[in-house]
Amino acid sequence: MKRLIIIGSLLSAIAVMLGAFGAHALKSVLSITELQTYETGVRYQFIHSIGIILIAILYHIQPSKLLLRAGMFLYLGILFFSFSLYLLALKEVLGISSWTFLGPITPIGGVFFITGWVLTAWSFLSKRHE
Repeated sequence: MKRLIIIGSLLSAIAVMLGAFGAHALKSVLSITELQTYETGVRYQFIHSIGIILIAILYHIQPSKLLLRAGMFLYLGILFFSFSLYLLALKEVLGISSWTFLGPITPIGGVFFITGWVLTAWSFLSKRHE
């Protein structure tokens, strides 16, 4: 669980840095639509990196392999969802316009997010609580 707290904390710090970078350095470079796409990636990264930390805390309340899997799915969701949005927003700037595979990767990340949250709920539903 210590590993999940470290991962969640570092991903949160990166989200803050990427958000600041987007607000300052990219504001004049990206279109409004591209900037909104980028900001969506930052927002989802930040929310789900805090979710990873929350799952690590929940693990101390009720240790469960499902919670470990949930944390991993949120991590994968960030990689697939947020990072594909960053690349989609920056594809012209980075010269990767031909990377057509990025669009379909984003919803896969969304499925990973959903799976992570469902596993979190399931870990508590599958055991008796007082």
